[in-house]
Formats: sequence, structure tokens, C-alpha cells
Amino acid sequence: MASVLYQTIETLSRDKGIEADVVIGAVEDAIALATRKFYKTQENMRGEMDRETGEIRAYVYKTVVESTEQVDDEVNQMTLEQARELAPEVEVGGELRFYKDTTPLGRIAAQMAKQVIFQKVREAERDTVYNEYNHRAGEVLNATVKRLEPMDVIFDLGKAEARMPKREQSRLEQFAIGERVRVVLLRVDRAAKGPQVIVSRAAPALVQNLFQSEVPEIYDGTVSIRAIAREAGERTKIAVMSRDKDVDPVGACVGMKGMRVQSIIRELRGEKIDIIEYSDEITTFAEKALQPAKVSRVSITDLADKQIEVIVDDTQLSLAIGKKGQNVRLAAKLLQWKIDIKSEEEKRQEVEQQMQAMSGGPTTPIEQVTELGEQILEKLITAGITTVEELADMTAEELQQVPGIGEKTVEKISVAVRHYFGQYEEGEERPVVAATAEAAAQTETTDPASTNEHNEVSSMSKTPEEILSEQAGHGDLEEVSGVSSEDIAEEEDRESTSDSFSEADRREERIELDNDSVDELVNEAQEVSDEGIDMDGNDRG
Repeated sequence: MASVLYQTIETLSRDKGIEADVVIGAVEDAIALATRKFYKTQENMRGEMDRETGEIRAYVYKTVVESTEQVDDEVNQMTLEQARELAPEVEVGGELRFYKDTTPLGRIAAQMAKQVIFQKVREAERDTVYNEYNHRAGEVLNATVKRLEPMDVIFDLGKAEARMPKREQSRLEQFAIGERVRVVLLRVDRAAKGPQVIVSRAAPALVQNLFQSEVPEIYDGTVSIRAIAREAGERTKIAVMSRDKDVDPVGACVGMKGMRVQSIIRELRGEKIDIIEYSDEITTFAEKALQPAKVSRVSITDLADKQIEVIVDDTQLSLAIGKKGQNVRLAAKLLQWKIDIKSEEEKRQEVEQQMQAMSGGPTTPIEQVTELGEQILEKLITAGITTVEELADMTAEELQQVPGIGEKTVEKISVAVRHYFGQYEEGEERPVVAATAEAAAQTETTDPASTNEHNEVSSMSKTPEEILSEQAGHGDLEEVSGVSSEDIAEEEDRESTSDSFSEADRREERIELDNDSVDELVNEAQEVSDEGIDMDGNDRG
């Protein structure tokens, strides 16, 4: 009959899920260690437990060597001659045991033995847990909430405890102690304190398992789940395909009046689920993956890097991207392709820029905008803005990012660029300074005698009516002289008071000379006209 101690060990082994021999070995090692500590010896010592009586003994063993020259450790080795004096049948390599009395072992030795036993049992338990769950990664398990920690949730799996970190939890879920839930086994970490079973409620495998449980067509293989993309607590996209043309995969997953999918949503605490039909054609699959947004067209831009370009209507862009980019991010996970999504307007602008780049579009140096000062030009060129076209395409916000450019400078740049392209707002006058200066230069450089000769020749070649009309239309002395009153006013403002008087005198003299020349031209033209009229009259007589 087994002893009471052995029966207790068997009960402990069943509760911990470990072998009884492991526990017995731990007890024997603990007794041997406690005995060696008690006797303060370095001898090799072992423990021995009698399963029938429950008695535990400790003994020292020594190894037999052939001669004295081979003895390396006098404490744990002895020669063959010495051994045969105690046991005639012993051979070289054998062992002789010498039992130690364990009766005098006290409380301290017993406490030490207890710690060793617990340590050995824990190590055996960890090995059992690791071997039990290490190969079951990705499997869905039924667990019970054991306790709630500030960041983690501890579950009881039956044979072991499991930990669910904060990053593996759904933000919509709250747990109560004793609640039974389904979790996904992620991995088993063999940490310093032993293996830790890590579980999750945020893994896509949980959604897949729930659909297999709720949808018979998925369980029997008629409908298969081809891809899942999930952001726990927010939204899940699942792509399904039917092997039977008569079975609608999306309808099978949704169920009558949505009963099947609603059951899964309740299990996930209200997480949204999008069910789409899988397609081998990537462009078609992309259109469905971006639902509920309507896609205009899809094109493959890089087949090697798995990158596609999606064009949507301007009103559908925000819906296609989703809140914080969630819709397009889940679609990219579902497709396992990179998605570059653009609106129709953005695509049009991109095509125009490409066409302009291909045609080598016009580039005008920024120095051509004469209304910009040297300081502003220097700041723009330092920032890498060297052409008028580039400056015109920049927004006010982009210009303000240039060092040294403020709001007033931005407004000045805008006006200068508009003037450069000949665009004037209502109320703005086109500059006439250049035309006036050119006319004045022509007047000053023109010889008066040659001007008079030209006027005389032109007058002789014209009819009296044309000469009179020109006299009426060009009677303004300022226009004939080539100097306007506005030019004189501007010139007077720029000069000092003393200089302005002298300059005004010179201008008056020049204007009087010009007036005399005009009077002479008018008289000569009148005489020619009279002669022409008389001649005409004589001809008619």
C-alpha cells in the first residue's frame, strides 16, 4: 500500500498536470540538498524515497577508480583496493553508497527542502504549459476572466493562466470576473519566470472563427474567407468567395434580415463589419474593397511593388479615405497592395503638369518681375524659387513659409505677379511711364528742322480737310511738344524747391519754343490750304 506522502504527491501531480515522478524527484533532490547543508560537506549526495513506507533517506556516493594515481577528488572518489575492503564485488567505475542520518535535520533544513520542492514543481509546470500550448498558436480558446489588472486581463484556460495585454484588447469591450469569452492564442513566451500564454481579442482570427461558427456555408466549405483586415473596436473588412455559383457568399454571411452578422457584431461589442465579394481581378477587387465609396477607375501603376492608383469623384474622396484614413488603410490590408487614391481634380492637375513637363513648358527668370525689389528677389532665389511660373503657382501659405516673407510682402508679390501677366483689378491703372518717357526721348532727340520739313511734306500731300481735322485733333500743345503736365508735376515733386524753380523755367522756355514752332506750322499749313483752294477754284472756273 502506498504511503500517505506518495498519495499526496499523486494528488498534487494531477492538479498541476505534471507527472508524479517529477514531484518525487523534486522531493529527493530537496532532501539531499538539505542534508548536505546540515552536515556542511561537499560530498556528492542523493535522496531516496520509499513509495511504500514514505521514508526518505539521504546517502553519499563515491566513484571507484583503479589506482591512487587516478584519484582526482579524494572526497568523492576511492581506489579499487579501498572499495573491495567494503564491498568485494565492486568493480572500477562502480559506486559505493554511505547513508546519512536525516533524523537531526531541523526546521531550517525542512524549510529549505520545501523551497526546493516548490521550485522544481514550478519548473515542471512551466514545461508542461509550454508543451501544451506552444503548437496551438492561432487557435481560438474558451477562457474565463480570472482577474483584472490595470493594463492586462488575466484569463483561466483550465490548465494554465493566460494574459491579454492592452494592445490586444478592443476599446469597446469591458470584462467582468467570471465572464466566459473566446480568445485567440497568439504565442507562448518562455520568459525568465516561466512561459506566459498571450491571448488576444483583437486578432482577425477571432472574426474568422466567429463566422465559421455562425455561417454553415463557411463551416462546410461552400463559402471560403479569402482575406480579413481588422482594426479592433472600429471596423473589419472581410472578403468571401463561393465555390458554388448558386450560393451568394455575401448573402450567406449576412443571413436572413442580417441575423448572422448581427450575432457576430454583438459578440464583438458593436464593431462594424463590411462583407465584400472576393475577385481575382485586382482592379475589381479594389473597387469593392473601397466600398461604400464609388470608384471611377482603377489602374495598376507598379506591378512589381503591388501599387495601384484609384481615381474617385471629388465628392467621394473623403468617403473613400474614411475617418482618419481608416477605409483606405483597411482596403490596402485586404488587398495587400499599396493604394494611391486621388480625386478627379487632382488627377487632372497631375496630367497637366506632366504634359507641361514633357513639352518643356516656358520658364521665365524671376528677375523679369521688375516690381519686386532686390531684397525680395534675393529671399525668393535663396528659397529655390527662380522662375515666374513657379512663383505664380505658389499659395499665400507657401510663400509665408519662405524666411523673411510676411503677409504684406506676400500681398506685394501677388500684385507684382498679376501685373507681370497683364492682369489688373478694377480701379488699378496700367502704368504709362514707359510710353511717356519714350515719347519724350523721341521729341528731344528729333531735330526741329527735320520735324518741320516732315510736317511740311506731309501737309503738302494731304487735302485741306485732312489738315484742318489734324489741326483740330492735335491742338494740345502738350501733346505736340511731347511733354505732358503729369510728367512736369512728377518731376517737380522729386526735385528740391530750388531745383524745381529752375527746372520749371527751363520747361517754360522749351514749351514757348515749341509753341512758336507749332504756330509756324499752323500758318504754313493754312497758307498751303489757301493756295490749294485757290488752285482748285481756278481749275473749276
